[in-house]
Amino acid sequence: MKNAIYSISDLSSEFCITSRSIRFYEEKGLIKPDRTAGNQRRYTKKDRIRLKLILRGKRFGYSLDEIAKMIGLADVDVNEIDQIQQALTYGAKKLEEIRHRTQELKAMEEDMLRIRQRLVDRLETLEKGKTDV
Repeated sequence: MKNAIYSISDLSSEFCITSRSIRFYEEKGLIKPDRTAGNQRRYTKKDRIRLKLILRGKRFGYSLDEIAKMIGLADVDVNEIDQIQQALTYGAKKLEEIRHRTQELKAMEEDMLRIRQRLVDRLETLEKGKTDV
């Protein structure tokens, strides 16, 4: 459907987000729907794709400014090469953050397992009637 037109409620339902969220992205200049004579928003296939990219970017933890740069909205004269390079730069940064968080979580898991084992050992000792530590 090349010339598909969507209402705000269509997109809200499709992406399980509020109409307010969509209006917020519009206020931020991330999407720019056309308006009917009655001032109702009408979103094109391009707007729908942009909204999908915005939501994907948010899911990956990008800021709205980063998302805008990656989808070419921050700079009027951005080309596809610049867009891809920007996305790769932000992607590398996010991957580093994820790796760092993963290491922290692994260390936390190991600490929790050690504490758990100490508690299990102590419980076994107490259940056997021994009170020495």
